[in-house]
Amino acid sequence: MISPTTLALANEHNSLLTDIVRRAGEAILQVYNTDFAVQTKQDESPLTQADLAAHGVIVDGLSELSPGIPILSEESALLDFAERSQWSRYWLVDPLDGTKEFVNRNGEFTVNIALIENHQPVLGWVGVPVQGQVFFGDVAAGTAWVEDARGRTALRGKRRQDHDSQLTVVASRNHGGERLERYLTMIGEQFPEMTRTPVGSSLKLCALAAGGADIYPRLGPTSEWDIGAAQAVLCAAGGGVFCGDGSALTYNAKESILNPEFIAVADADFPWLQVLPAMPPLADA
Repeated sequence: MISPTTLALANEHNSLLTDIVRRAGEAILQVYNTDFAVQTKQDESPLTQADLAAHGVIVDGLSELSPGIPILSEESALLDFAERSQWSRYWLVDPLDGTKEFVNRNGEFTVNIALIENHQPVLGWVGVPVQGQVFFGDVAAGTAWVEDARGRTALRGKRRQDHDSQLTVVASRNHGGERLERYLTMIGEQFPEMTRTPVGSSLKLCALAAGGADIYPRLGPTSEWDIGAAQAVLCAAGGGVFCGDGSALTYNAKESILNPEFIAVADADFPWLQVLPAMPPLADA
C-alpha cells in the first residue's frame, strides 16, 4: 500500500485521522475516569497506562493508514539520528501531553499528532478528550478549525496593530520559574495593559490559534512532540513560532529532540522582534 500524499491526509483522510485522535482520547478517559491516585509518571502507574493505551491506538491507526510514513512517538524508542535524519516526512506523536493536568484532573491534557515535512509541521491534530474537542491545522492551505459536539469552527489568531497597548500572554500552569517571571515583568513594562492567562499542555498554542491570547513565551525545556501538532494548528491560523534569536524552530534537525526556548505568537505578521525585550540570559537565571 502506498502512503497517501500530504494533501490527501489533510482532506479525504482527515476524518480518519480525527477519529484516531478521538479514539486515543477515549482510551485515556477510561483510565482518567477511574479513582486513581498517582503523583509521578512511573511504570505501571495509571498515567503510564493511559499513555500506552493512547499510543497503541495512534500507532495502529497511522500504520494502517500510511504504512510508508515513519512514526516518532514519546512512548516509542527514540531511533538513532543517523536513521531518522533520512526522513523527509514522518508522524510526530505525543499520546498524552500534560502530565500534571492529568494528575490534577483539570482536563487540560491533549492527544497530539503532527505530520512533519522537511523539518517543519505541516499538518496537526490536537485532541482535548475531556472537552470532546479536536483542533486541526493545515499550514499550506492556511486552514485551521476546532471540532466538537456543536460542529466545526474556523480558527484565526488575533491580529495586532502597531499602537495596541493591550497584550494577553498565555503561560504554563506548572512550568514557570523566576526567569520566566522576570521576562514577563520586562514585557509588562512595554505593554502596561498586559494580562496573563494560565493554560496547560499544548493547549497554550491552540489558545493563540483560537484568538484567546497574543503570545506564549516558553523559557525552559520542551520536546518536539510536545508542540509539533499545536504549532501546525497555530501556523495554519496565521500565527508563528520562533526561537529567542528570531530563527525558525526546526524539527528532526539534530540528535536531541529537545527544543530551544521559543516564543509562539498569534499574529505572525506583527514585528514582534522589534517590540519584545530580549529573553533574560541563562547565566542570570
